[in-house]
Amino acid sequence: MKQQRATFNSKLGLVMASVGSAIGLGNIWRFPCEAGEHGGGAFLIVYIFCVMILGLSVMLAEFFLGRASQKDAVGAFKVLAPCSMWKIAGYNGVVAAFCIVGFYSVVSGWTLEYIYQSATGNLNAGSVEEFTENFKNFTSDAFRPVLWVFIFMLITHFIVLLGVKKGIEQTSKLMMPLLFVILIILCVRSLMLPNSIEGLKFFFKPDFSKITSGVILSALGQAFFSVSVGMGCMITYASYFNKSINMPTTAVSVVALDTLVAILAGIVIFPAVTSFNISPSQGPTLVFVTLPNIFQQMPFGNLWSLIFFVLLAIAALTSIISLHEVVTAYLHEQYKMSRNKAATIVSLSGFAIGIICSLSFGVLSHIKIFGVIIFDLLDFITANLMLPLGGMFICIFVGWFINKKFLKDELTNNGTIKFRLFYVFFILIKYIAPIIIALVCINQLGLF
Repeated sequence: MKQQRATFNSKLGLVMASVGSAIGLGNIWRFPCEAGEHGGGAFLIVYIFCVMILGLSVMLAEFFLGRASQKDAVGAFKVLAPCSMWKIAGYNGVVAAFCIVGFYSVVSGWTLEYIYQSATGNLNAGSVEEFTENFKNFTSDAFRPVLWVFIFMLITHFIVLLGVKKGIEQTSKLMMPLLFVILIILCVRSLMLPNSIEGLKFFFKPDFSKITSGVILSALGQAFFSVSVGMGCMITYASYFNKSINMPTTAVSVVALDTLVAILAGIVIFPAVTSFNISPSQGPTLVFVTLPNIFQQMPFGNLWSLIFFVLLAIAALTSIISLHEVVTAYLHEQYKMSRNKAATIVSLSGFAIGIICSLSFGVLSHIKIFGVIIFDLLDFITANLMLPLGGMFICIFVGWFINKKFLKDELTNNGTIKFRLFYVFFILIKYIAPIIIALVCINQLGLF
């Protein structure tokens, strides 16, 4: 007898799981860095416009693929386009998710180290230079970062092993509200800093003269990557949706909450860096060097540092769970493995890649491919090639190869719910989104 497919127990659970997949380290530091580098308020307005058009449309297309097929990222294309080459788009998502699990677990492990340092009161270097030196010494160490990668992967493995309802859904329902509570606490603390109003002005008061083609393309890129599309996560999660779920409303809820987290992160960071006269466009050093230095200049600095890195760890964990699930579901369904065996293979192989990526900052730093270390290579390939290509494949497939009536019936639950903007969505997916994603990809590759 055919085993019934697992589904999320509640709408809250599936929204929290989908939001958890979308929200990651990119929301907490990549978005503020991009906004800081591209004009603050001007970037914010363009970003919101882009995420509500491009990000929402591609997410809804992935929701359609997952629920219509009730299969993993590869199985979805096999069901909807049997005996075709479109399954390559699914393989692209699975491979991208697997690669990201490998190097993302390294940065996730760094958050655990900084939680430990904050909790023990050891995160108290005296200057930016000392924080920088401590960070470089830690990341180049051959043992401690690998230990944290192992612990992070073990936590992820345990949650995925519990399954959709008891693992992914329950964890998301616990961690996502906690993430919002922590963000609000940090926002309040940041707004209490001297001169914080200047940071808010920079973030919320747009200077439209700063909107250039580069700003628009950067905002498009951030919008695309922010909502976790192109890597199979939303296809896989949507395959666990039941047929009564209102997918357009769910997609809007996920995108809105994801955007809210990015804005709250900006409210945390911009007043803080403005108060201490620091530039926000510093990449990873903003999180692991600059902000710890700022926290140590506040009363109860270790406490605020601890709260912040717990926030980062939660964001990282909810994202890596969804990435792990993409590959686990693929192995479980396509190779008829038990969920236990599939999850174990993903965890062990992901940990092996994590070790290599971690050591590429230290003992393997001499190994460079195309002039970059292994960690940076995987980051570049996935972010600049595989994810945009995945998103483009999905748009072309849904827009050009799926029957329009079938698409509308699935998105409206056979006409039982209203989707007034269906034809707008269809035009976006068929014509506009593929062109925009191609432009983003070209921009990310530095060809403009």
